[in-house]
Amino acid sequence: MRQGYENKSTVNEIRDRFENDVERFSNHETGQSAAVDAADCLEMIANCAIQHAPEMKSVLDIGCGAGNFTLRILGKLKQNNVDVTLNDLSANMLERARQRVRKNTSGQITVLQDDIRDIELANDSYDAIVAAMVFHHLREDEQWDDVFASVYQSLKPGGALWIYDLVEHEKTVLHDHAWLQYSDYLVSFKGESYRDTVFDYIAKEDSPRPLMWQLERLLSAGFSSVDVLHKHSTCSAFCAFK
Repeated sequence: MRQGYENKSTVNEIRDRFENDVERFSNHETGQSAAVDAADCLEMIANCAIQHAPEMKSVLDIGCGAGNFTLRILGKLKQNNVDVTLNDLSANMLERARQRVRKNTSGQITVLQDDIRDIELANDSYDAIVAAMVFHHLREDEQWDDVFASVYQSLKPGGALWIYDLVEHEKTVLHDHAWLQYSDYLVSFKGESYRDTVFDYIAKEDSPRPLMWQLERLLSAGFSSVDVLHKHSTCSAFCAFK
């Protein structure tokens, strides 16, 4: 459950870890293999994003990694002139994402290497914003509020934010049950040592919030409506509409 943040990884520590993990995150199937239902959820979100905005012209990918989330969307669109903005802490991830995305769009590619908390996004700029396994690195309530408000302002009217992320639970009994499920998944996937490694870096790096808490925060940021596409154990796919 929630704890103080004084012992959590710094931004630089998180960046350094991802700088050295580009190859794994360049694979659609293995890039988020530690997360439950990741491949299915990203596919579901991509389909919904396109159904919501089939003529989309601009996408922002927050914490883009090697670009897997954006590539799923671009691969399903009829047009190939979508402008893409890629954001990540890691220069290596961004370069790989830029190379891969360039093969799938003739539109403008903008690279933002910085923490999303420190970026001033232009207002009314994006048809869709996607964020996979990134917001759980936010810490204090104010950071969540500021990022959600910034994202809201940067969406075009009618645009949507699409999130897949780690979540926790307010009730201890539900939290414990979900994390037991997650433990079983990780053990069945790669064994107990792998589970321990994943749990160690979650404890060190991450500070997820409950799904309902995030939905309420999104509405407070100005979004007109929110919805949940999927939730399983410790992960959820959800969205918010401007």
